[in-house]
Amino acid sequence: MESLGSRIKHLRLRAKLNKAALAREIGVSDVTVSYWESGAIKQIGHERLVALADALGCSLATLLEGDNAPTLPTLDHTGPLPWQQRQAKPIDPAGSHLPLNMSWQQPAFIATPGPNSHFAPIKTGDLALLGPTDTFKQAGYYVVSRDQQTEIVHLTQAPGDDVTVQAALLAHWRPI
Repeated sequence: MESLGSRIKHLRLRAKLNKAALAREIGVSDVTVSYWESGAIKQIGHERLVALADALGCSLATLLEGDNAPTLPTLDHTGPLPWQQRQAKPIDPAGSHLPLNMSWQQPAFIATPGPNSHFAPIKTGDLALLGPTDTFKQAGYYVVSRDQQTEIVHLTQAPGDDVTVQAALLAHWRPI
């Protein structure tokens, strides 16, 4: 399995960037890029990883997992919901080590906001764990459909007739 450092180097060369140019793009020194590529620095913060992926012209999944990385389902204001997308793969949140603040007993899906999509409190590059439901279960963030638009709202009680609950937002985080 290819290491993160070798993937960074491979993607940098594919993007036709030298270490200094890549370093300038993401706001670090070229020595830092060398340490990443050699594996001397093994942990890179999420914001640096997002900047690296942007500078290298690849997805965060490709940077972390390589060219064969599965594409994460996206959350967009219109179109199919994450669990309706072909690449969606359910996970069992109860058996995972994800930072959950509530229990969930059915499969869930890790998704990310689509390009040019804003879903406060989720920011670009954040990951969200979504589980399909059509009923209000408890106070929290929910993905709702209203006037053929999808948005995230905080609900403290069951929504009115003009809102359809699509999923409970269990957790959102910026991966490390």
